[in-house]
Amino acid sequence: MKALLITCAAALLAPAIASAAPAADTLVVGISADVSTFDPDNMDSRDNLNIAEHIFGTLYSIAADGSIKPSLANAYKVSDDGTEYTFTLNPGLTCEDGEALTAKDVAYSFNRAADPKNGFIGNTPGFVLTALDFKGATVVDDLDVKIKLGKKSSIALGMLSEVLIHCKAPYEKMTLEQAAAHPVGSGSYRLASWARGSEIVLEKVKDPGFFKKIVFRIIPEASTRSAELIAGNVDIITNVAPDQVGAIDISGTATVQKVQGTRRIYVGFNLGDRFSGTPGMDAIKKPEIRRALQYAIDVPTICSALLDFNCKRATGPVNPPNDNPDLKPYPYDPDRAEKMLDQAGYPRGADGVRFHLKLQAPRGRYLNDANVALAIGQYLSDIGVETNVEVLDWASVFQPLSRTHRAGPLFLIGDGGATWSAIYDMAILPTITAETNNTEWKNPAWFDGWADIDAAKTPKEERAVINRMLKVFYDDSPWLLLYFQPDFYGVSKRVIWQARRDERIDLFDARLAQ
Repeated sequence: MKALLITCAAALLAPAIASAAPAADTLVVGISADVSTFDPDNMDSRDNLNIAEHIFGTLYSIAADGSIKPSLANAYKVSDDGTEYTFTLNPGLTCEDGEALTAKDVAYSFNRAADPKNGFIGNTPGFVLTALDFKGATVVDDLDVKIKLGKKSSIALGMLSEVLIHCKAPYEKMTLEQAAAHPVGSGSYRLASWARGSEIVLEKVKDPGFFKKIVFRIIPEASTRSAELIAGNVDIITNVAPDQVGAIDISGTATVQKVQGTRRIYVGFNLGDRFSGTPGMDAIKKPEIRRALQYAIDVPTICSALLDFNCKRATGPVNPPNDNPDLKPYPYDPDRAEKMLDQAGYPRGADGVRFHLKLQAPRGRYLNDANVALAIGQYLSDIGVETNVEVLDWASVFQPLSRTHRAGPLFLIGDGGATWSAIYDMAILPTITAETNNTEWKNPAWFDGWADIDAAKTPKEERAVINRMLKVFYDDSPWLLLYFQPDFYGVSKRVIWQARRDERIDLFDARLAQ
């Protein structure tokens, strides 16, 4: 196992690349994967949203410190029962085409996302509106819009701040296919061009933003991204491979910013019926088997050897310090894992194998993701659970599988999180049928808990329910728990920019160093 980890970490930087520095009015960002759509209601990955949030504005925005600040709106009022939010827009707002942006565009943005006829499964309909039990948006007047929720929620303002506001007139004229490639936004930049698999170019239409043009180059290989950064061809790169940090830091042209991120990296157990009858499926449907497999994975060693980062294993979907303090991370104890599998009726056969599994994973979407998946596959095989690891292209293969719950039966994935609310992190699993419930987990002890959270009268009562639900998650183990991903960003000395913990790549304040 150690030999595998050392081998996985031994990638070398690509050969030197000719230098072609960006123009003074242009910021170039190297990212690992292309976007899948520009439809604001069908985006469900942070990579996609990072670009879109420069095209589309939001009513409020979440700052790097977790505070919630006005953006397109300057004020809001909440009804006495907590189910109606009335937002007041800034006067004089415009869409990128110059037309006025009013409350009718905001109401349309919410209602379009929620319309079942559109079949959207992005962050807004699949996560935000589902978690808040959205009932509808109505226009009060040109500057005021009312958002109606089915229940009171302590995280409603933060959740509503994730909805991308777009402009009614052009979207009513476009088909869904056209909207996926031709966004008409409300933000500072417009989509100038999209060469699929190559680059995305944004052009500034209004403040804020210091650069007239932002270019996102799709560079799947980590070594190539690092080489391009060192050569001065790009200003910022994401997902720096741990073994390339030293080369960047001594290059003289760039440095690496390391931040403890909030993304939950885990292996999901796809418990849906579509995998019935496939190898190992009967086993992983049993909670005692899923718990046994937790002990087979040496998460601290994966972090130190493959991520060059000391991490604490997660105990559930909630980021520290908002997690359940009474839960301790599952330790690495392969002997215990084997004993539990024996007791559950899955002994090793004559060939040393208990049962077979398939683990699917993306390449280049998360930090060293392919090698992490290979290591997990080896750890499971070491205890007799023979695991075949399939590494797939993110945008064209893995993401379409995962977003429609067809990845698996084991799949490595990461879901964005936050530090400002335990409920926000838990809201990835709001209902059994939610699009974000990608394991199709059905434990009623978790899902019935949401009603108790809604009924809580004090923060103390709410916290008690949160801790109870997190204990259910820990014991039933719908995820093979791993870690909260550290994020490594390479930043050219040509620019001044600070990485955030929540993976949002906010480029509005990025500027030339001199």
